[in-house]
Formats: sequence, C-alpha cells, structure tokens
Amino acid sequence: QRAAHGPGRRSVGTVMAEGSQQAVPGMQIWIDADACPVVIKDILYRVADRLELPLTLVANQGLRVPPSRFIRTVQVPSGADVADQEIVRLLNPGDLVITGDIPLASDVLAKGGFALNPRGEFYTKDNIAQQLTMRAFMEELRSGGVDTGGPAAFSQSDRQQFANSLDRHLSKHHRKPAAPQT
Repeated sequence: QRAAHGPGRRSVGTVMAEGSQQAVPGMQIWIDADACPVVIKDILYRVADRLELPLTLVANQGLRVPPSRFIRTVQVPSGADVADQEIVRLLNPGDLVITGDIPLASDVLAKGGFALNPRGEFYTKDNIAQQLTMRAFMEELRSGGVDTGGPAAFSQSDRQQFANSLDRHLSKHHRKPAAPQT
C-alpha cells in the first residue's frame, strides 16, 4: 500500500534551473523522468520552448536537457516513490504530469492535476480506480510466480497518440503568454 502524500512534506530535491528560469503564470508540465521514453521527452522539450511553458523533469539521477529558460530538472535522492512524492508536493491544480506510474497518477488527480501516460492515454477519475485494481491484481499474480509479461514495446503509433493527446490538452488548457508591449 502506498502512503499518502501530505501537504506538510518538505522538499527532498535539488532544483537545477537550466538558464535563467522565470516563473510563467499558469500551467506547468512535470515529467516523472526516470522511466519516460526519450522520444516523449524530446516532444516535451520542443513544446516547452514553442509555448513558453515551464517543464520540470524529476528524477533520482542527473539528467541532460537542452538549454532553455523553460526547462529545468529536479534531482531527488534514490528511493521508492521519492520522485513521485516530490512531483505531488510541487504541482499545482491544473498542472500536467507525464507518468506511467498509476499510483502517482492517482495522487495527481486527487490534487487537481492532469495525468497523461507516455502512450497518450489520460488517467481520469473514471478510470483510475480500475487501473489501480488491475495493477494490484497483476502484482499479486507476479508475486505468485506467474509470468505476466511486460508492456508492449513503445511504438511510433504510441508516440503519435501521445503528441495528439498533448496537443488537444494544451489547446484546451494553455494560453501562450502575450509578448511584452514596447
């Protein structure tokens, strides 16, 4: 059973801004970066720069990211769910979290955020309970010695589905900041 993430938790991560990070009001994208496919990160890097949208990668190891004032990393200590806890602690309602971790997605939804997996499927209040139940069932089978296989290989259609879902979400929930008037 996963412990709830309380609002009183303190930061366990180190924020390393790439360039001069300025706060941009509105939505932010968070990546559960340890298991996120590189092709998905690449899509998100381009989106962050194009839309001037803050993008934060959270991982328990150092990450190389392109130089951008909109992209930063947070490195957390190694340990079960440490990166997940930090994402939940830092995110605001309306933020988007990219993760394949179902318990993290559940916590994100509970805090008012949006959760999208790297295959382009949104976790919702309607489907999260079923996915948590299926995850627990599969863990029980594996602990009993049943070989359940793994997820299908990440495909070009998964990449396209992710890009399409991200685009639809951002069209609905994000406005690019207006250029300063001179």
